[in-house]
Amino acid sequence: MEKPGKNIRVLIVDDSAFMRTAIKTMLASDPDIQVVGMARDGVEALEKVATLKPDIMTLDVEMPRMNGIETLKILMEKSPLPVIMVSSLTIDGAKVTLDALDMGAVDFIPKNLSDLSVNIVNIKLMLIDKIKQIGSKGLKKIPKKISSTSGARTATQVPAPKNVQFTSSKRMNIIAIGTSTGGPKALQLIVPLLPKNISIPIVISQHMPHSFTGPFAERLNQLSQVCVKEAKSGEKLLSGVVYIAPGCGHMSIVKKGIEKYICISENSEFIYKPSVDVMMMSVAQMYPGNCLGVILTGMGQDGLRGMRAIKESDGRTLAQDEESCVVYGMPKAVVDAGIADKIVSLNEVAGEIINSI
Repeated sequence: MEKPGKNIRVLIVDDSAFMRTAIKTMLASDPDIQVVGMARDGVEALEKVATLKPDIMTLDVEMPRMNGIETLKILMEKSPLPVIMVSSLTIDGAKVTLDALDMGAVDFIPKNLSDLSVNIVNIKLMLIDKIKQIGSKGLKKIPKKISSTSGARTATQVPAPKNVQFTSSKRMNIIAIGTSTGGPKALQLIVPLLPKNISIPIVISQHMPHSFTGPFAERLNQLSQVCVKEAKSGEKLLSGVVYIAPGCGHMSIVKKGIEKYICISENSEFIYKPSVDVMMMSVAQMYPGNCLGVILTGMGQDGLRGMRAIKESDGRTLAQDEESCVVYGMPKAVVDAGIADKIVSLNEVAGEIINSI
């Protein structure tokens, strides 16, 4: 029988006994979470989903009999529920995890917890927060992603965005987008809709490990008409390019003479990496009155200070609505602070950006 107060039912799936125990121990400290079962592989996981009816699952990638990707595919077809992948922080692990996010997984945590003992408290708090926020809301029905056909750079399979506009006709000189949980899928529904001849730069900070941001930028570039790349410190900011902040630091825009450049730096004041606040505050400083800040799905309040700076510089601010967010944390902070000029659903964001260029 379920104990009173145990609201979020979790199934832990991993072939490593250490990982199963580590995750269970972390989650057991919260009275609102109940670990209802554990499984060693995908076959056992699917059986336990049918009998235990969990609200959310943590899912390893590499397992015997049936791996995480195969499990996720069957799960999303037969018994969809929120899934957090347990991923190795490698380039190969990043690519597999991005595949999983494409297939319906909502987020991921690092696999090598034993190597991250220094940050284990932060990881524990982050995992509990993810489980509670995602598990309590269920699986969001996000529009279907663009097919990642090899070599294809088209957005024809995505519905056209609504032609919604700000009341002012002032054009923007840069777009700054910040996101976290749910961001990879959201960005894959926005960036591929941008025309290849956009006349301004776009900068994006997505909370991701460094090993993930490069493969993610490559994936977006393959799907998009516009050029998408992982930003490098010291490179000149060019119009018509979408820059993904690398996970190794915080991206900002700096001025040298009359030109503007990318700067990647460390700053212990900002715990999220790459920081949305750092990026947006620099954008507000470099492009006062001519910048659009966009805050998408994600946990926490990163982006609140940056969006406020953009608003105070006489720029524009756009927030994703609660209904279309995987986690309504970052946009909620902006909306509750009265900073958002406009609140729109995910399928309207691309249209807002296009209409601002």
